[in-house]
Amino acid sequence: MEKAPKSNSSEHKYPLLESINTPADLRRLPMEELPKVCEELRAFLIDSLSKHPGHFASSMGAVELTVAMHYVFDTPYDRIVWDVGHQAYAHKLLTGRREQFAGNRTLGGLSGFPTPKESEYDTFTAGHASNSISAALGMAVAASLHNDEPRRNVVAVIGDASISGGLAFEGLNNAANAHADLLIILNDNDMSIDRPVGSLNSYLAHLTSSRTYNNLRYRAARLLRSLRLVNDNGMGRIMRFNNSLKSLLTSEQNIFEGLNIRYFGPFDGHDVKTIVKVLRDIKDFRGPRILHLCTVKGKGYAPAEADPATWHAPGPFDAATGKRREGDPAKPPKYQQIFGETLVEIAGKNPQVVGVTAAMPSGTSMNLMQKAFPDRTFDVGISEGHAVTFAGGMAKDGLKPYVAIYSSFMQRAYSHIIHDVAIEGLPVVFCLDRAGIVGEDGATHHGVFDLSYLRSIPGMVVSAPRDGTMLRRLMYTALRHNGPFAIRYPRGAAPARPAPTCEPLEVGRGECLRPGGKDGAIITLGPVAAYAIEAARRADAELGKDIAVYDMTFLKPLDAEMMRQIARMGAPIITVEDGVTDGGLGSAVLEWLSEQGCAVSVTRLGVPDRFIAQGTPAQLHRLCGYDADGIYQAITNLKPLEQI
Repeated sequence: MEKAPKSNSSEHKYPLLESINTPADLRRLPMEELPKVCEELRAFLIDSLSKHPGHFASSMGAVELTVAMHYVFDTPYDRIVWDVGHQAYAHKLLTGRREQFAGNRTLGGLSGFPTPKESEYDTFTAGHASNSISAALGMAVAASLHNDEPRRNVVAVIGDASISGGLAFEGLNNAANAHADLLIILNDNDMSIDRPVGSLNSYLAHLTSSRTYNNLRYRAARLLRSLRLVNDNGMGRIMRFNNSLKSLLTSEQNIFEGLNIRYFGPFDGHDVKTIVKVLRDIKDFRGPRILHLCTVKGKGYAPAEADPATWHAPGPFDAATGKRREGDPAKPPKYQQIFGETLVEIAGKNPQVVGVTAAMPSGTSMNLMQKAFPDRTFDVGISEGHAVTFAGGMAKDGLKPYVAIYSSFMQRAYSHIIHDVAIEGLPVVFCLDRAGIVGEDGATHHGVFDLSYLRSIPGMVVSAPRDGTMLRRLMYTALRHNGPFAIRYPRGAAPARPAPTCEPLEVGRGECLRPGGKDGAIITLGPVAAYAIEAARRADAELGKDIAVYDMTFLKPLDAEMMRQIARMGAPIITVEDGVTDGGLGSAVLEWLSEQGCAVSVTRLGVPDRFIAQGTPAQLHRLCGYDADGIYQAITNLKPLEQI
């Protein structure tokens, strides 16, 4: 295992931060020192992330609320549940991981997101959006049923527009009914990765505009409580009466208080002393509460404040100037760019084509369609299930939706794919970006399950291009297909610049990339075909083995004619896929051979039956054994069936 780099703190650039190895150390500081702690945290993040890239802007915006939470609450006894985790870098630095932070998102280093496998301060897995309220509510109920003494506080921190996700609404609704002692901190930075959409975002912006009124109300309630004129329940009744009166006079209602969740704010999320005071005042209240903090994504670093979408995860940059490292113009375009440009091309020829994405227009390059055809492009926010059903509705009435969502996020919409698209055989094209091993974002973001979960759906075409040209051709193939059609492609650059050809493919037809096969055949799906060709050529040169390579292109339907051709040779088979081997290409090949009564030795290469941590894609392909070296090793181990 490769060792992750360590941070060098010997220069004492951060005197306060270097004295904090646990939140208990932070709590020993006087409150007057907290702004300085926040200043050092930001300086540390700027310096470290300029060299070792990660999610920058979200964590910069959450520094004060992170410091305040660990200062007020007795973590790890008290629970802090993060949503998404993009905003949790300061949390990692305050909980004993400062010296390891340079290895963030690297093989053998820290995860880019909170994970209980890494620290007791990380209470729940945080990689996908909108799960914090539900998880924290579960912990609050557990604390109540266990009668934990002293009382255990549970805090959900939800931000980056995750409050708009359906699961967050379900959690809010249940929290109001459960009457559990749960504090929800809404980190409202008016951003997800791209600008958020939907009526809730507009509503939160309106709440922000009434900040003076809300602060006055909070201070009055705090005074009454400090004078012991009301207790918590009495204060809650006063606030509810106040809210009812305001609603009557203004014909407006606070959505959270309408759910019977006490609302506090909005407050300045960068005033750490005020946040501490508010948290101390409300932490012992009973029942569900929501604290609304307004923050700036990228706070403290001017380039990130000016362009938070670009600085969500900017890659390496010059800390002094903010200049980001330029990409190599000679490199082939990324798969997502090819998708976006081809979709615009297709939409220009066919007025029935529409584009749908879920809070990822720039991440998927759907923004190209958005710019060219704004009336035919729909960003539905963090709502993957809705995106799929919405597309199904459009397809039912004659449109041709192309739905671009990251593979790992599409998992949340699985039931919708089956119920709202596949059962009726609707012509929705699912474009699964970031399929396969994605790299530094780790287990929560690897798109390794799509081949298995899509292959089991009746009527679904499942495909994977090996390069940019094949992606273009598959998008044109899907256009004329009358049924659900999935195209999955990886993050990063395509192996070569795509050819301008747009000739559609025959559905269910693969291609022989390297003939022969006397000593074995490699069956691939997607860009791993390049690994297979390299390994086969090396086996020929070094071992004298004659190995054929076949690119299936379609996992479903599988090319039966090609399979018969391979099976008739009787030589051992190696299958290679950038996904889990259980239920994917290897399983499909084995099932086909079994159904035909063919006794052929099959070696399956792909992601093994475990969750894979972070690292570069090349490192993780090697770790899983399906890079060129891994395939070559499998070739050396091939044996005829009778010798097994």
